[in-house]
Amino acid sequence: MAKIVGRKDEIQEFEKLYNSGKPEFVAVYGRRRVGKTFLIKQIFKDRLTFQHTGVSPVDSQNDKNRMKTQLESFYYDLLESGLEGFAMPKTWLEAFFQLRQLLIKLDNGNRQVIFLDELPWMDTPRSGFLAAFENFWNGWCSSRDNLMLIVCGSAASWILSNISRSKGGLYGRLTSEIKLLPFSLKECEDFFRESEIELSRYDIVQAYMVFGGIPYYLSYFAKGQSFEGNVDKMLFGKNLRLKDEFNRLFNAVFVNAEDSKKIVRLLAKRHSGYSRDEISKLADISYGGGLTSALSGLEESGFVFRYQPYGKKGKSDTYKLTDNFCLFWLKYVEPNSSNGSFMKDNMTAQIMQNWRGVAFEEVCFQHVTQICKALEIGGVKSEVSAWNFQDGESQGAQIDLLIFRADNVVNLCEIKFSSSPYVIDKDEEMKLRNRIETLKTTLKAKQTVHLTMITTYGIKFNIHSGIVQRQVVMEDLFV
Repeated sequence: MAKIVGRKDEIQEFEKLYNSGKPEFVAVYGRRRVGKTFLIKQIFKDRLTFQHTGVSPVDSQNDKNRMKTQLESFYYDLLESGLEGFAMPKTWLEAFFQLRQLLIKLDNGNRQVIFLDELPWMDTPRSGFLAAFENFWNGWCSSRDNLMLIVCGSAASWILSNISRSKGGLYGRLTSEIKLLPFSLKECEDFFRESEIELSRYDIVQAYMVFGGIPYYLSYFAKGQSFEGNVDKMLFGKNLRLKDEFNRLFNAVFVNAEDSKKIVRLLAKRHSGYSRDEISKLADISYGGGLTSALSGLEESGFVFRYQPYGKKGKSDTYKLTDNFCLFWLKYVEPNSSNGSFMKDNMTAQIMQNWRGVAFEEVCFQHVTQICKALEIGGVKSEVSAWNFQDGESQGAQIDLLIFRADNVVNLCEIKFSSSPYVIDKDEEMKLRNRIETLKTTLKAKQTVHLTMITTYGIKFNIHSGIVQRQVVMEDLFV
C-alpha cells in the first residue's frame, strides 16, 4: 500500500467518524488533483462496501445521453459489488433503490462505507439526481447506525451549494465536511523523500512555484532527473505527461468552464489581481449571476484568492490568481509548448529570473503560517493583506504581504528570491525607507513598522542592511 504523506488531521477525523457507532455523512472537496480520491481509498482500502466514480464530462461532453451513461456506469459497479436480479435502472430513484438492496444483502452488522466519488459529475441536467440522492440519505441511510456515506468532488461550488449549504432536503444533514488543501513545502519534501527523489530545498521551492503542492503533478517527477529536466518532460515538447492539463482542469470542474478560463486568463496578467468591476468589463462577462457563480467557483476550488487591498475603503474586493500551475501554464507553457528544452535553455535567462521573483511571492503568501512562526508571532492575532501605492511621484508599487498584528506591529514584508544571500545596496535602502515612511502615514500613532525580509538564503550584512528588523529564510518555510 502506498504510504500517505501528511494528512494527519484528515486521517484522524475519518477514523473518529468510522468508529462513531452512528450514521455519518461526510463531504470531501478540494482542487482537482489534490489527492482526495487517493486519501479516501488508502484509508478505507479494505473497508469499502461500495464505491463508484461519476463519469467525467470531459470524456462525454458530446454525449447526448449523459444521464444514461452515468446510470450505466453506476449499475456496472453495483453488479461488481454483488447485486443480482435487477435490470439496469432508468432513473436515479431506481438506481439508489438498487444500492439499498445491495447494502441490505451485504449487511453483517459491521460498519458499511459507501464512497461516491466525483458526485457533481453524476448530477447531469434534468436527471433528477439530487432529489433521488436526498431521498437515499434522508429516507434510508440516516436511520442505519452502521452506515457511513462519503461523497467527494472537485467541483467545490457544487458540493458546497447542494450539500454543505443546501437549503433543500439535505439542509443540516452533513456530519462532517473536509476541505483537502495542497501540500505545504514540508509535505512536498516528505513526498519526494518517500518517492526516493533527491531534490534540494531550493529546487523543491521552484517545483512548488510551477506545480503548487498538488500531489498528482509531483507524482510525475522521475528519479535521476533535475528539476529543469522534470518540468520539460511534463510540460514542454512532444509526448507530454500533462498534455492539455489546463483545459481538462476547467472542463472537468466547472459548468461555466469558458467563463472560468476567461477570468483566470485575465487574472494571470496582473499579479495584484482585478476588482469585480474590472473582471466583468475586461473579461466581457455580464456583471450578474454568471460572474458571481464563476468567481465563487474559482475561489472555493482554490484557484483564486479574494482579498481587500489595504487602504481601500468599502466593498473593494480584489481577486488574484493564486494557483501556481495555472500561472506558470499561461505565462510560459502556452507560448513555448513546442520547445522541449525550454526550462533547461532558460534557467539563467532574465525571463526565468522575473518568474522566480513573482512566483516566490506566491509561495510565501501560501505559507503565511510558517512565516508567522518564524517571526515568533504564531500566538498573536494577525491579518494579512496586500498593498498598492504610489512609490514616488508617478511610479506605482506593490507590497504583496503586510502582516497587521494585534500587538500594534505591522510587518512590511519584502520578498526576494536569490541563489545566494541577498544584497541591499544604497538605492534599494532608500526605496525601502520610502516605503516604510509611506506606510507609516496610513497607520495609527500607536502602530510601528518592522521591515521584514523574506529571502531564500538571508541578506548579506553591509552598511545598508541595518534597516531590516526581522528576517525569514527559505528554511523557515519548511517548518
